[in-house]
Amino acid sequence: MAPFDLDACIQQLLRKQLLHEVLLREICEKTKEVLMRESNVVHISAPVTVVGDIHGQFYDLIEIFRIGGYAPNTNYLFLGDYVDRGLFSVETISLLTCLKLRYPDRIQLIRGNHESRAVTQTYGFYTECVRKYGSSHVWTYFTDMFDFLTLSVVIDDRIFCRMSVGLSPSIHSIDQIKVVDRFREIPHEGPMADLVWSDPDPEKEDFAISPRYGYFGRPVNLMVLTRNRGAGYTFGSGVVYKFLDENNMSHILRAHQLCMEGYSSLFDKHLSTVWSAPNYCYRCGNSASILEVGPGGSMYFNVFEAAPENERDGPSQQAAQSAGGKLPEYFL
Repeated sequence: MAPFDLDACIQQLLRKQLLHEVLLREICEKTKEVLMRESNVVHISAPVTVVGDIHGQFYDLIEIFRIGGYAPNTNYLFLGDYVDRGLFSVETISLLTCLKLRYPDRIQLIRGNHESRAVTQTYGFYTECVRKYGSSHVWTYFTDMFDFLTLSVVIDDRIFCRMSVGLSPSIHSIDQIKVVDRFREIPHEGPMADLVWSDPDPEKEDFAISPRYGYFGRPVNLMVLTRNRGAGYTFGSGVVYKFLDENNMSHILRAHQLCMEGYSSLFDKHLSTVWSAPNYCYRCGNSASILEVGPGGSMYFNVFEAAPENERDGPSQQAAQSAGGKLPEYFL
């Protein structure tokens, strides 16, 4: 294949136009080469803008770039959960992958719990790839690439960043994360599963088994733990303070949980959650935020609302275009 114009690909995707399947295969392969060189724990310096869950809400990703600035003018750290639930997961992950390939030192992508084969077959990304490309090939290219995404990032040697914090009964130090075998599908249990599934609980001190319920209170199939909550652990203040002390960190930054105000802080502001999908699933009515981390340790949550483009190209319009006049079950 002849060399492709990555800048042209980015401009095409910014217009929400799909790339050709063959081109995406080449882009994913080259991105894997870049990701393979990254450690399980990537160290970066501020200033950096941190982005939480996006979940295929493409127009809201573009809104983030409008607010925070476009690469390469702004350094970005994305905490994971790029696909599923939203209407435009293909466009979202295609753009982020191209940006990572074009600006590898300015764009950091962490693996979230939805960057897996098992979860994306349940919550929409697989179905969307088949619908838009006529086969599962594009889904395979991206999910193979997900196996190469890093597991965590440390900002200025003081802020530990993970999709779901990365606190586990099996992991006491950041050095232990560095030796986890990440080049595989996310397992149902063990340290790697804990890294992408565990949640804080302000009412606890120690670790506890995570409740087996999903985002909207639905029971989870116990045979497939990683489809939603029910994998990993919850953890309390004692776990957080001990982890920070033993690793000489001052703050933990994570995503993974819907925040109606766009962000939240726990444990005397030693742990923060940033949520970047406004009006999640186009129906939750929540605000969203990005976190701007300054070189002097400053942290500013920039809160924003859903992009206006969602009103003209959202669930109602998509349902009208579909054969049955309704959205898929995974979206409801």
